[in-house]
Amino acid sequence: QVHLVESGGGLVQPGGSLRLSCAASGFNLDRYVIGWFRQAPGKEREGVSCISSTDGITYHADSVKGRFTISRDNAKNTAYLQMNSLKPEDTAVYYCAADKLFSLCKAHPDAMDYWGKGTLVTVSS
Repeated sequence: QVHLVESGGGLVQPGGSLRLSCAASGFNLDRYVIGWFRQAPGKEREGVSCISSTDGITYHADSVKGRFTISRDNAKNTAYLQMNSLKPEDTAVYYCAADKLFSLCKAHPDAMDYWGKGTLVTVSS
């Protein structure tokens, strides 16, 4: 069975950091683009970051640029989202997704092949 499992969420104070992980099982992540998305209460899902499968091309939304970094370790079949300088408006459920097309990650994430169930990040004092 194919699974993506997010972890690393939690409660953090404004200005703090968290690192989210996205672990894949049942398929080789190295052939897939990975995307991170988030959905805050009462809001639509928002694209956060994408990373290509092999050449390290990344995309970050303007709202997180300079604060969040997406990366991957194909040997561990895992992707990461390093989140620094967190703000209360970063509070959301964070999801990872996988697909073979980078374009889908940026423009049509609903069509991505695999999705995790999410991990909650709460930024509050």
